[in-house]
Amino acid sequence: MHVPYSDGRLSTDLDPHARGPQDACGVFGVWAPGEEVSKLTYFGLYALQHRGQESAGIALSDGERIVVYKDMGLVSQVFDEATLENLRGHMAIGHCRYSTTGSPVWENAQPTFAREGGLALGHNGNLINTAELAARMRGPQRATTDTEILTQLLADHAHSDPEVSIEDAAMELLPQVHGAFSLVFMDENTLYAARDPQGIRPFVLGRLGETSGAGGWVVASETAALDIVGAEFVREIEPGEFLTIDERGLRSRSFAPARRKGCLFEYVYLARPDTTIAGRNVNTTRVEVGRRLAVEHPVDADLVIPVPESGTPPAVGYAEASGIPFAQGLVKNSYVGRTFIQPSQTLRQLGIRLKLNPLRDVIGGRRLVVVDDSIVRGNTQRALVRMLREAGATEVHVRISSPPVLWPCYYGVDFASRDELIAANLSTDEIAESIGADTLSYVSLDELTAATEVPSGQLCRACFDGVYPLEIDTGSQGKHMLEKVCGTPEGSTVAVGGR
Repeated sequence: MHVPYSDGRLSTDLDPHARGPQDACGVFGVWAPGEEVSKLTYFGLYALQHRGQESAGIALSDGERIVVYKDMGLVSQVFDEATLENLRGHMAIGHCRYSTTGSPVWENAQPTFAREGGLALGHNGNLINTAELAARMRGPQRATTDTEILTQLLADHAHSDPEVSIEDAAMELLPQVHGAFSLVFMDENTLYAARDPQGIRPFVLGRLGETSGAGGWVVASETAALDIVGAEFVREIEPGEFLTIDERGLRSRSFAPARRKGCLFEYVYLARPDTTIAGRNVNTTRVEVGRRLAVEHPVDADLVIPVPESGTPPAVGYAEASGIPFAQGLVKNSYVGRTFIQPSQTLRQLGIRLKLNPLRDVIGGRRLVVVDDSIVRGNTQRALVRMLREAGATEVHVRISSPPVLWPCYYGVDFASRDELIAANLSTDEIAESIGADTLSYVSLDELTAATEVPSGQLCRACFDGVYPLEIDTGSQGKHMLEKVCGTPEGSTVAVGGR
């Protein structure tokens, strides 16, 4: 049997080249005169840190000018108390990034800013007609991200005709933008938000009121960010909806009919468990998936253990439905994030232990059901199974709370290419042999869908079934497609309002 996966690449955390599914970005916006909007945005981004760990940024306006401050790293690394104290204004937008178009460099960090037109913008998602939009830009094409193209097109349209407002420019441009986008953007006086007609990425509206001691409006990628800043959930931003927020209040317009196709993988892995999507709590959904997984794929075992953190809720559900005791058999190092330190080959063999370590007294001599959220390349699971056997597990039965990932995502999740997806190349039994498991089973697509309580026709399930909600020219896609034309940006220079 040919297994095109090396044991040398063990850990997403230690070896970025062996990455698993990488999160979409996180966006946040707040309009709240008289409040410390920089700190509200900081805490909002902190709540969304799981959606992107490469860079973070905040843009603020005091009504006269926009200041953008951004850098590479986690939110807590980019901002400190002194910086936030100096960022003053009545509204702000924030962004934490995982790159799905363009390299992970300072120049591509968000929010992006167009000086002519005075517009700052943050984007969660990924566009599929980027090349077409780039061709519409005025002058030489130097943008290396789809977000930069959107920012410039909006700013150019409004700047070229004083009679055209940003709102008018957006209403004309957005129907021509295809793909996944949850956008927050602003000029000196107004906050804007827009969501693609499919509503692929989550996007919500909140109200800052008397309970928080503040007054104003908040938009965010997830409801958890509203909770953290003390905002009351109002509703989801509708697919195809455009919001304008200023001193006159909130106004809503539709730029395209809603054709709901929310991302199913948000329920599996991307979103926080304390977030609610389409009226359904993510943790509740994950526990229910575990119950259904136990019914579909029972096994005779002594313990159910999760792979922390996103494997924990489905493991709880599996234990409940199967009657097999639940236990924490793996200890996670909470302080391990993304690391750019390249390990030696010797250290790479120990890679997963930086993140997880087994509790030998718990798992020794036991038959285990190990519940994880997904398998992409199989490298992490291979290392994990080996580690559990070395710690004394007599059997290891792997159960996955999502179906096999068979197809790449073009809407803001950086999955591997189809050639690298293990389930697209090997059968389930072959994967079990490859990772060293006694058995391997996945929850079915129908049962996962049922657990969300969202009709299947309103979900994007393309990474599992290959049915894409928008027609895609795969030849024109790619993370570095614009850089092939314009060149990769280099360096991290100091700029006014940032560093």
